[in-house]
Amino acid sequence: MTTTIATYDIAHYLDDARRFAAQTAVDADRIDAERQMPAKLAHDMADAGFFRLLLPRALGGAELAHPDFLKILELFAGVDASVAWCLNQNNVFATSASRMPIATAHEIWDEPRAVVTNGPPTAICKAAPAPGGYRLNGRWNLSSGSDHATWIAALAPVVSLNGQDGDGQNADGQNGDGPNADGQKGAAGRRQGPRILLMPKEQVRIVDSWQVSGLRGTGSFSFDVDDLFIPEERTYIQDGEPWADGPLYVIPRTLLFATGFATVALGVAGKSLDIAIEVAGARMPYRSGILLRDQQTTQRAIGEAHALHSSAQAFLRDAAAAVWDAAYSQGGLTTEQRIRLRVAATHAIRTSAQVVDSAYTLCGAGAIFQSNPIQRRFQDMHVITQHVQGHYVHYETAGQFLLGLEPQGAF
Repeated sequence: MTTTIATYDIAHYLDDARRFAAQTAVDADRIDAERQMPAKLAHDMADAGFFRLLLPRALGGAELAHPDFLKILELFAGVDASVAWCLNQNNVFATSASRMPIATAHEIWDEPRAVVTNGPPTAICKAAPAPGGYRLNGRWNLSSGSDHATWIAALAPVVSLNGQDGDGQNADGQNGDGPNADGQKGAAGRRQGPRILLMPKEQVRIVDSWQVSGLRGTGSFSFDVDDLFIPEERTYIQDGEPWADGPLYVIPRTLLFATGFATVALGVAGKSLDIAIEVAGARMPYRSGILLRDQQTTQRAIGEAHALHSSAQAFLRDAAAAVWDAAYSQGGLTTEQRIRLRVAATHAIRTSAQVVDSAYTLCGAGAIFQSNPIQRRFQDMHVITQHVQGHYVHYETAGQFLLGLEPQGAF
């Protein structure tokens, strides 16, 4: 059955987002304890189109403008970082539908509650060419939204004993003495260019490896695949040319991920600051004799945290708007625009951690208890900083560009 979303009006989605965010707030403790979204919440959000917000309209998606998608993400980020994280992860990956065979994209997303999860490969992952497709082996970790997902996407290098498949071709369809997908010639036992391979979730073994203290509700489990045959038509090169038109599919997927996760981080930081302000108006530190809010150190900390949060948010929004405008009006991005958004997203994540740390400190000894709303946000924030999108190496990419060097990294 093909899903058709009745409206693409952002006001419609924002109204639904407020309703779902309110329900998420009610379910927040359960989401954290069970390490997944409740099935009813996930199904209701799927039925309302919230896992196909960036999917091409040709597949029944909303294909929202990315700035509008970020407005929706912001509504969830302050309520529960895990749900916001899954929304970003699952929706951004859905833009990959524009690069996979269109028949396969329909096979997946013609199911109304379709969600694809993915995760980075480990060193043992490989896809071996076989007649009509590939045989896949390995383990992939950090697959956010595993519980409510219906399909799995696995990135893997293509490895063959002689650099050729059974038809004397490399995995990208070139003759054995021609270039592989990474532009290199085939050689015995070498790794060729990677592909993404797609499979229904029931064909993999989900591994409960998600024993963590933050972002618990993302259910970012691992999955194992053991010698599974994947037909050629369920594979694609992740950086191939999209068949769908539109600015969403011009922006590199890594930047869509980065902008969304940075938006989640800012939402966590903003809510943490609100909590600290509320605590400051009610808490009287031991033997101080005055409320926390009346102390100059508190006033300075709140003012500084507000400035940090606001400036990082403004930088991210400005850089993201510039990228969207260029993708929409020009159909392409400059290196400067891409790197500016790259560093703005990283800076938003790192700065958000500073804001959360300040808020956590202001909340005093009570902050260490799970019953304190700052505790979960502190844990969530410090998991976010460990994600590749928040690594300091992205500052180096910006520095290289600004110094007139050839920038390295993902942007």
